[in-house]
This record gives sequence, structure tokens and C-alpha cells, in this order.
Amino acid sequence: MEHLQRTDMSRPELSSHPASFWDPFSATGLLVGVLFFAVSLTPSLIPRPYLIQGAISGLSLAAGYAIGVFLRWLWSFFELPDASPRRQHTLKIVAGLVCGAAVAVFLWQTAGWQNTVRNIMGLEPIETAEPLKLGLTAASVFVLLVFLARLFRLTFHFLSRMLERLVTRPIARAIGGLAAIALFWSVADGLIFKLALRAADSSFQTLDAYIDADVPPPSDPTKTGSAASLVNWDELGRQGRQFIASGPTAAEIGAFFGGEAQNPVRVYVGLNSAETARDRAKLALEELKRAGGFKRKSLIVVVPTGTGWIDPAALDTVEYLLHGDVASIAVQYSYLTSWLSLLVEPGYGADAANALFDEVYSYWRTLPKDRRPKLYLHGLSLGAMNSQGSVDLFDVISDPFQGALWSGPPFTSGLWQSVTADRDPKSPAWLPRYRDGSIIRFTNQKNALDIPGARWGAMRIVYLQYASDPVTFFDPHSFYREPQWMEAPRGPDVSPAFSWFPVVTGLQLLADMALATTSPIGYGHVYAPEHYIDAWMAVTDPPAVTPEDVTRLKAQFKER
Repeated sequence: MEHLQRTDMSRPELSSHPASFWDPFSATGLLVGVLFFAVSLTPSLIPRPYLIQGAISGLSLAAGYAIGVFLRWLWSFFELPDASPRRQHTLKIVAGLVCGAAVAVFLWQTAGWQNTVRNIMGLEPIETAEPLKLGLTAASVFVLLVFLARLFRLTFHFLSRMLERLVTRPIARAIGGLAAIALFWSVADGLIFKLALRAADSSFQTLDAYIDADVPPPSDPTKTGSAASLVNWDELGRQGRQFIASGPTAAEIGAFFGGEAQNPVRVYVGLNSAETARDRAKLALEELKRAGGFKRKSLIVVVPTGTGWIDPAALDTVEYLLHGDVASIAVQYSYLTSWLSLLVEPGYGADAANALFDEVYSYWRTLPKDRRPKLYLHGLSLGAMNSQGSVDLFDVISDPFQGALWSGPPFTSGLWQSVTADRDPKSPAWLPRYRDGSIIRFTNQKNALDIPGARWGAMRIVYLQYASDPVTFFDPHSFYREPQWMEAPRGPDVSPAFSWFPVVTGLQLLADMALATTSPIGYGHVYAPEHYIDAWMAVTDPPAVTPEDVTRLKAQFKER
């Protein structure tokens, strides 16, 4: 009995010393963390300002520190031999000097690394990467994350010790860990995440409702939002009003080609125009009929981005190429930015796109084949993903639409993933070649759509994507393995100094996604009109456009 009491009394505590905010940093953790910090300064896809770079470096430092602490714990867990205290002290000094030197060298090279990306994109080189500000930002992020980690540890220890009065230690620790996770998650989800989303939602809703006095309702009765329209101008949303009010006129198109042209038909239904996605799709179809959209030679079903925005570079160019004899139809499904829309309402955009295509395609099929317009699909970014998801190719194989142009498809796009995975293994992941090229082709800054020996089939689908677009080429697996698109040969707009490193590359690409639209036009997630022109030429094959016209049209849009 006495022996059992001594054994119980000598049971070790949860840790060798009470958890504290002021525990010294782990030398192993700092060593691995500094390595991660240094690697995070190397370039990725998008040029980064010092504030973003500092945040990435702070996250990388914290991730490396956590890995180092875990490795040190494993060493102790397996009771591997440690160096003597004196030797440990010497190793810490040497490690500190090495880390300091590494940080200094890598900080000094940061500007040069960033310039390898800037030079490719035609940006002015930077003289300094603001190393002091960058370092302070990284240190602040690191300290904040360590603070949160130690707060979690204290919470875990406190809950576990309280529970030990009621249950055995293993059960107490298991319940304490789960309770600490639940507590922190509820705070993050309820207090931070939801409040931030509510603020963003309110902000974007206010912006969407804003009516610019410089964009008055159209006087032309054929236009959406006019007095004769089925859709109220005020309910179109900011992006919808901009879309309807912009675009080339018949006079501008005719003047370019030196002949007659038509005013393109644009139909747009806002989020507030009807209660449900299906109702908005039905309203859009009726508005398209009213505006004479089905009397045009071509009809494009457009899926906007999350905010409801439609890229003018995509629609303006095809309206020129088709001499204005084209109608386009779109329905808004959100007013949040694409990434927020994807996070908050991931299936909503797909539902809206599916409803619109279903309504338009079902009516289009009832028309005589020799008198109905050619039918095309288009979407950019989240719009491209939702447009792809709006149609099952097997459902339309008996009466197919004529083609689609999807630009900057997000990495989560199912069809894009499948086609890229099944590409010709001799083609790179950033410019795949799919089967015989009769249905699907890929292109980028350099027109790659004319494949020797390949002939288009009845349906033409083109993906326009840049190798430097992180929205398309972010890969969740990049945290632990090198993405295939980083293998040689690389895309022409990807820095040769971009190297893969576990964990860090994933963090870099996440930051690149946030900065994707800050790149110059023709790089990142900002698609250039001249590249749309090449893509639309392949998809629509306009009969009355010569190579000289294409060259002049590209020059005209470059001047804008």
C-alpha cells in the first residue's frame, strides 16, 4: 500500500514546469524557423510589397518554429542522448550566429529576388525591399502567433488539471485538449470570422447598391434597365449598370471595319431583381427575348465573377470581332468578391449559373437550327468555374452549343482539373495539350491554339490561363510536394528563381492569390484584351475578320 502511494505521488505532472507566456524560446525551433523565414524571402508568382512579405515571413517563421519544437519533443520522447549543458550552450551560440547571418544575407537579396519577377512583368525594379520594416512585420506576426499558441497551451493545462479531479489523467488530457480546441474555434468562428464577414458583407452590399450619377439609365428601349425593360435599373447592381452602360456601339464597330455593324445586345439581371436564382434566370431569358437577343447570329451566356463584374476586355473584343451581331446574357449571384463568395456561399454561384444555362439552352433548342444564334459560354475566375459547372457535356452531346471561353479558371474547377490531369504527358501543366485538340485547347500570352495537324470539332472550348496566375495554379499539395507546373520547362512569366520549399511555398502561393489582381495586365489574374482576341478568334471563327483586322484590333485595345 505504501509502495502504491509512493508510486502515485511520484507521478509526473503534465510538463516538467508550469506553462508560462515567458518560457524561453526553443533553440531548435528558432533554428528551423529562421530557415523557413529565409526561404520565404525568395520569389514566387506575384511581386510582393514589404507588408505582405513580412506577413508571409512571420507565418513561415512560426511554422518552422512549430516544426522545430515538435522535432525537439520527438527527440526527448524517444530518450535520445543530449549534448552536455556546456556543449549545448556552445551550439546555441553557433546556431544564433548562423541564423543571424542567414537572415542578413537573405534580407539583402530580397530586392533582387523580387526584381526577377518584376522584370518579367515589365515593372520598374525596386532598389530596396525595406528590410527593417519587413523584419519588424515578420517579428510582430511571429510573436502574435507564439502568444496565441502559448495561450492555447495554458488553456489546455488549466482544463486538464481541473478535470483530473474527476477522471484519470489520460481522459482529462483528451477532454481538455478537445475543450481547448472547441473554445478557440468558437471564438475565432463567432467573434472574428463572422464579425469580419458581416462587416465585409455590409461593405460590399453598400457598394453594390451605389448608383453612380455618371451612369444614367439607358434611353434606348432595347437596353436592359430602360423604361421599356422588364428589369429595373436600380436593381441591376453597380457592376450590372456598368456592364449595360459600357461596350462598343454600332458606329464604333462600323468605323473600325469600314462598313455596317450592329449595336451588341447586353442583358443583365441583378441580385435584387428577383427572389431566387431560378426566378432571375427566367427573368433574364424573357428580357433577352424582348431585346431581340435570339435574332442575333451569336449568343454568349456569361457568368460574372463574385461581385457581379464582367471583364470588359472579354466582351468588348468579341463584340468587335462579331461586328456587333451578338447578344450576351448574365445574372448576378453575389456582391462579394470571388474568394469571399467561394468561402461563404460555395454552391450558390453554381446554382445560379446552372439555372441560367438551363433556361437559355432549353429555349434555344426549341428554335430552328438554321435560324437560331450560335451559342457560347464565357466566364472569368469564379465565373469560369461556375460556367464549367453549369453544363454536363453528356447532356448536350445530341445538340451541342458551339463553344466556350473560360479564362483564369480557379484551381478548384472540376473539369479543368480533369482535363489538366489527363493531358499529354509531354505537355507542361501550365499549357496542357488535351487529346487530339478537337474539343479543348489551352493558350496564354503567346497564342498556342494553332496546333499542327489538329482540327476543331463541332464544339470549341478554349482555356485562357497564365502560368503566373495563382488563382489557377495554387495547389493545396504545394505545402508538402512540388507542383507539376513548377517543373521544367516553366511558363514564360514564372521566375526561374522560384524554388519549392515545404510549407513555405504553400504560404507564398496563398499570398499570391490575394495579390493576383495587382499584377500588370497580361500577367497574374489580369487578362489582356489581345489574348482574348486570339482566344475568341479560335472559339467563334468569325468569317469577316482578316489577320490584318486582328492586328489593328489588338493595337486599338492596347492604346486604351
